[in-house]
Amino acid sequence: MQRIVIVGGGAGGAELATLLGNHLGKKKKAEIILVDANRTHFWKPRLHEVAAGVMDAEADELDYMVHSKKHHFTFKLGRFTGLDRENKKIVLAPLMDQGEEILPERELSYDNLVISVGSQTNDFGTKGAAEHCIFLDKRNAAEAFHRQFLNVYLKASQKENTQFNIAIVGAGATGVELAAELNHAAHQLVHYGFDGIKPENVSITIIEAANRVMPALSEKASKAIRRQLENLHIQVLTQEMVTEVTDEALYTASGKVIEASLKVWSAGVKAPDFLNGIGGLSCTRSNQIIVSPELQSQDDPSIFAFGDCASCVLEGQERPLPPRAQVASQQASYLAKSFKARLANKPISAFVYKDKGSLVSLSKQGTVGNLMGNLSKDFTFEGKLARFIYISLYRLHQKTLHGYFTTSLLILKDLISRKTGAKIKVH
Repeated sequence: MQRIVIVGGGAGGAELATLLGNHLGKKKKAEIILVDANRTHFWKPRLHEVAAGVMDAEADELDYMVHSKKHHFTFKLGRFTGLDRENKKIVLAPLMDQGEEILPERELSYDNLVISVGSQTNDFGTKGAAEHCIFLDKRNAAEAFHRQFLNVYLKASQKENTQFNIAIVGAGATGVELAAELNHAAHQLVHYGFDGIKPENVSITIIEAANRVMPALSEKASKAIRRQLENLHIQVLTQEMVTEVTDEALYTASGKVIEASLKVWSAGVKAPDFLNGIGGLSCTRSNQIIVSPELQSQDDPSIFAFGDCASCVLEGQERPLPPRAQVASQQASYLAKSFKARLANKPISAFVYKDKGSLVSLSKQGTVGNLMGNLSKDFTFEGKLARFIYISLYRLHQKTLHGYFTTSLLILKDLISRKTGAKIKVH
């Protein structure tokens, strides 16, 4: 029986393992193994909500071990560190816990290997960024940011009218959404006894090197987002490149100095550094594995890569696909069908990406974005309908993982939690 090993259980990897488990693993047509360095899965596009404290990650995490049993695949806990293409094996690092070795270094054989390890923040070598900024690309980083955020309020509890400055580098989706959620959190915390810092004394600044916020969206959507940010009294600095970060401030190429006690870097992404040249696979300068339109490595047809860690240029296109959750999700669905076709010796067509547009949540202020459709190539809208569609994107991810019935129960659970629980996490 063929063994398909998927390394990385992010948005795409978890969906692919679930789809293949349901269709191939259940029928014993293939052995499906998912490998991840973490025990649980959390949808990355919602990390800004964890950072701001408007979402509890533990309440929405997915346990890989439990999920694998329900969906007919095997989960292996381990960090991918090596690739032996000649013998078709991957290497997993020793599993350590507080200095104790729980599991030794291990090897895992495969017939087909799928790499979907996602991406990490790229600070472009900016001086001081790694030391003084939080990179909001992992759950533990989001939770660390939330603790630091609350600690500032705790320290201010013995004072009055404390000024709190927050700086966010990058006006992409993460930076914009985080700024809006932090503004909302600042107005909520005062009601829970954190009154040492008044909402009007919280200064949030977004610094962007491009000439507008959310440059991936249309100019109309970009202007709408900036307008709403400014309505929230969030300062937006465009065409400003950060050249240095210190403990007290950020410095830009134009000479601006932005003082901030809490700093987030969300200006760029790259694939994890360990991927660069792993197993002799061809990679881009940002560590992405170069793949064909069938998502196969150009060096080894038994190795596939997709999502943020892969560079895929489709036929007729000049640029690779963007590192977005909808790309990874569509590629997961494509690969699930592709592997089924391969096992049945049927022809394989190239991956086709259908851009469904982008939406940006501005907390309670609303949602703004572009949608792509048959009636119009690109139309921009904002408001409650946009907010509903934005939330639906997460529900579609849950539907792929759990099915319609369980997802309906999860929606009901969230509705009850919003009615009975706190509006913000204060611990």
